Amino acid sequence: MKDIIQLLPDHIANQIAAGEVIQRPSSVVKELLENAVDAGSKEIKVIVKEAGKALIQVIDDGTGMSGTDARLSFERHATSKLRQADDLFSITTKGFRGEALASIAAIAQVEMKTKRIEDELGQHILVEGSEVKKQELVAVPTGTSVSVKNIFYNVPARRNFLKSNSVEMRHILEEFHRIALAHTDLGFSFYQNDIEVYQLRPGKLSQRIIQLLGKNHQQQLVICEEETSLMNIRGYIGKPENARKTRGEQYIFVNNRYIKSNYLSHAVTSAYEGLLQDKQYPFYALFIEIDPKHIDVNVHPTKTEIKFDDERSIYGIVRAAVKQALGTHNITPSLDFDSDVNFEAIINVPSRSAGTSSEERAYGQMKGHEIPRKQLENWQELYQASLDESRIDLQGEMSSKIMGSQVNRREEAVAGKRSTMQVLQRYIVSPVKSGIMWVDYKAASERILYEKYQLSLENRSGASQQLLFPQTINMNPADFSLVMEIQSDISALGFAFEQIGKFDILIQGVPLDAASRDARSLFEGLLEQLKHHSSSPDTDHRQQLARSMARKVATIPDHALDKEEMESLIDRLFGCNNPNYTPFGERTYVVMASSEIENLFKK
Repeated sequence: MKDIIQLLPDHIANQIAAGEVIQRPSSVVKELLENAVDAGSKEIKVIVKEAGKALIQVIDDGTGMSGTDARLSFERHATSKLRQADDLFSITTKGFRGEALASIAAIAQVEMKTKRIEDELGQHILVEGSEVKKQELVAVPTGTSVSVKNIFYNVPARRNFLKSNSVEMRHILEEFHRIALAHTDLGFSFYQNDIEVYQLRPGKLSQRIIQLLGKNHQQQLVICEEETSLMNIRGYIGKPENARKTRGEQYIFVNNRYIKSNYLSHAVTSAYEGLLQDKQYPFYALFIEIDPKHIDVNVHPTKTEIKFDDERSIYGIVRAAVKQALGTHNITPSLDFDSDVNFEAIINVPSRSAGTSSEERAYGQMKGHEIPRKQLENWQELYQASLDESRIDLQGEMSSKIMGSQVNRREEAVAGKRSTMQVLQRYIVSPVKSGIMWVDYKAASERILYEKYQLSLENRSGASQQLLFPQTINMNPADFSLVMEIQSDISALGFAFEQIGKFDILIQGVPLDAASRDARSLFEGLLEQLKHHSSSPDTDHRQQLARSMARKVATIPDHALDKEEMESLIDRLFGCNNPNYTPFGERTYVVMASSEIENLFKK
């Protein structure tokens, strides 16, 4: 029987290795930027075309390489950063695994030009699919320029998995932000399709944050600093009121290397306990300095994950530092030392007069469980209040019982119109043949608006309400790129806007359904929703747009609905293609059968 195990050819082995390191164009940007930083550069220039699919070029003014070094840099496990195994536990550089250029050259056409300051001529090397096509002497400036063209040209299956240009561009800018934030002492420039996106001069961290992420960060930065025997931490955190519903502006660096750590991220967000709404994410850019012997950075091919030898202590220090920063800047809730919190915890009763002392307030709160005699005279009001509380309890019990109930939709809804009523502001209750139907006003509105916006996008027919006072919105390059790519679809919803600056747009009109809403918050909220759902398997951005817009516009009614409004909502809901669920999969209505109602009374 023949031997069946054989060594893989080099070009296949290189492509397998490339799959670990190079996942998309942003991976190339990351690796080339790290090499440029390690080369001792002062100025680094990044040029991108077609979101990196056509070209990624990184030019630096670093030390450059000799002819031999330039050729060896394209071999696997070739690095200038390590000499022995122990060096893995004292790493202070970015690229050290020695697979960056080898992996890039395996799946793209790579051109390198490099020269040392002591050499008269530099090196020009051309590599395609791991094969060196050319190496010659050329006249070039000191430093290194690496051009990567046609990424995944020889692996079409991988290229097909790349997302739209706006999505890929956002990933590239994220990598650029991470490197630029970690090295505020270096100058960076970034060009997309020959348009200057960034021109960053060396400066303070706060200046770099504002340059990268936008002027709106200027008022939300809070200094965070702490020094301990184990580690030092410095940086900025954002104020709670500026937190967003999407991740994307959370940065943790360890020894100036960006890392992803759910553990440390939890340490930061837990310090905001009681200050954030559900599923909100604050901005932070925190830099941890720690002895390299206490961490292991060689645990992941992309070097974005590390291990600490004492994670619990690191967690505690990070959490304490963030909590102290929030407290120092009077952001955390302050304690009222004029009142007795033990008494307040018993029952929260309004004080009898504005001039009552703290002792009298405490005594009144202790007596709060007793109903004042004066209130007993108005027994009808007390009775009505108890009824309202009972309804709230009953509604909570019913909602847990009726999720699986079915209804003969249109006929039963029409049958109960005569007794339709509004309950707890948000719900419309209507008798139907089989029992009682509860319609969630906001959820039903989401379904109705979603299908309306889908039709507007299909027919390009969204109605717009012009603003009396147009509003300017400043965006970061990633958000601006996303908006401009789908500009025609946003306009089809009813938004009217134009570009007035590098990354500024002027909102001149909003969809007719949202005429009463603030244009800025509406547009920025729509953008946040789009980014939040852009990572879902559903890649149809029009569906995401209609879905996000429906969620932003639909609200709980702020007034008592009349009979016509309630009946109109029910009619429009059951006129939808799928009246049962919102575009996010939540129930729009539930039906409680007559038998279930009788069971509540044990009949």
